[in-house]
Amino acid sequence: MRKSKINWRVKGAELTELDKKVLSFQNKGHLVPSRELIKTPEQIEGIRRSGVINTAVLDLVEKEIHAGMSTAEIDKLVYDYTVSHGAIPACLGYEGFPKSCCTSINEVVCHGIPNDEEILEEGDIINVDCTTILDGYYADASRMFIIGKTTPEKEKLVRVAKECLEIGMEAAKPFSFVGDLGHAIEKHAKKNGFSVVRDLCGHGVGLEFHEEPDVEHYGKKGTGMLLVPGMVFTIEPNDQHGHVGGVH
Repeated sequence: MRKSKINWRVKGAELTELDKKVLSFQNKGHLVPSRELIKTPEQIEGIRRSGVINTAVLDLVEKEIHAGMSTAEIDKLVYDYTVSHGAIPACLGYEGFPKSCCTSINEVVCHGIPNDEEILEEGDIINVDCTTILDGYYADASRMFIIGKTTPEKEKLVRVAKECLEIGMEAAKPFSFVGDLGHAIEKHAKKNGFSVVRDLCGHGVGLEFHEEPDVEHYGKKGTGMLLVPGMVFTIEPNDQHGHVGGVH
């Protein structure tokens, strides 16, 4: 078990009940978050406001997406809506990324780049992944869409990936562990005949695009970072080639 080197205790400060609880886990050798990962109520409210725009962007995509549409058109919808509401699409320019969202069709796991040549066809499944910055606060979510009628296998993949997200959210309780989420997600995926992509994971979010902890979608109960009230992170299960994410 990995031991944390983080000094949770603030020198000279009186210990709160939260401090005592976190320190009790740290003293047992568990990995605990740094204090910087615990958001204040004001920061959480800022992240929520950013999340309202991020969700509205995906709602707009859901309303407009159709066969015959290019992924570049999806990107324009995301950009126009985001900036018209006083926010910034975080993907645009991030480490050289040229577009405002990621569009990943069928076998593409994630981080697909929108372009004019990629045209949606009947039966495609596509993940649209958006991150919004509003007043310096980040909100990150994606949504899977089925274009028209698709195969039973693809329908099942989309459904199970969403179920994995919901199961992960249920497992994300105060003073549980990141490994608890991964264990629950992987168990459900395997039960339905899918495997979890291990090269990608969820992550902390809020004040930066990507923060600690890494939220892997497999693992053992009682392992990984301790989850403490005030943490904000994404859960993004990738079942074979499905990807559903959100800010929690």
